[in-house]
Amino acid sequence: MLDRLTGMQVFMRVAGLGSLSAAARALGMSQTMATKHVAALEARLGTKLLHRTTRRLTLTEAGRGYLEAAERILGEVEEADALASASAVEVRGTMRVNVPVSFGIREIAPLIPDFARIHPTLTIDMGLNDRQVDLIEEGWDLVVRIGEMEDSGLIARRLAPCHTIICAAPRYLAERGTPQKVADLGRHNCLGYTLSRALGVDSWLFGRERKVRVPVRGDLRANNGDVLVAAAVAGQGIVYAPTFLVAREIAAGLLVPIKLDHATIALDGIFAVYPSDRRPPAKIRAFIDFLVQRFGPAPHWDRELHR
Repeated sequence: MLDRLTGMQVFMRVAGLGSLSAAARALGMSQTMATKHVAALEARLGTKLLHRTTRRLTLTEAGRGYLEAAERILGEVEEADALASASAVEVRGTMRVNVPVSFGIREIAPLIPDFARIHPTLTIDMGLNDRQVDLIEEGWDLVVRIGEMEDSGLIARRLAPCHTIICAAPRYLAERGTPQKVADLGRHNCLGYTLSRALGVDSWLFGRERKVRVPVRGDLRANNGDVLVAAAVAGQGIVYAPTFLVAREIAAGLLVPIKLDHATIALDGIFAVYPSDRRPPAKIRAFIDFLVQRFGPAPHWDRELHR
């Protein structure tokens, strides 16, 4: 009987390379033996895992599901070996990560090339979405969330703080005047973020204890922060946003911070969230550690505001 774990390894290589011969070369075995391993897997499972054409092998629907399971199982086997031998675990397979759109594009995407160079056997499948996705139901290995963390039974690790700031374009302030107190905001065009209770479309929170709620209104509301920042830069109104979203524009003089009689709030932070049902795979631990190291307790976007 052929070894089941070796069969999984052969199948994963075939799925990644699209060829039995390429997989066999990568694993240092004959193509005949690689073919036997895949055939044994399919025979034991009673289903086809691969579509075979003259040019390439592709995954069947059953094959896609089996590939995900095989990547997880082999990763856990490697971790078990590493725990016993105190050796490093190779970060490999595919990691599905979901991140907020603006933070993902501005802060995470530029870091991916460095992470990929460190872990060349890992593939990242990244989704960008500002709604709160269901990590378990939608099959994400890891999600990044910003703001308040609910007690969801998931594990959350803080990647960075998340301060906020209120600002507008010099053109807008020249035309409409600069508010001095939070009460003055009622006379201004306040651009609202529809996915936030604290920085929303009808009211904004201020004060270190978030006890000052100020009614606001404006002619633009959006479920994406970059839309609001672009409108603010163009002089449409005032925006209340996380500092990572506007630090670049403030440093360039496109937006000007507004100091009021009550401080802006600090959100709970920027978090990596993953399932709590088992020890996180090496790929998740490696990615979280990488982001924590790159962002740090004083991330670059906050440092830019104090230069």
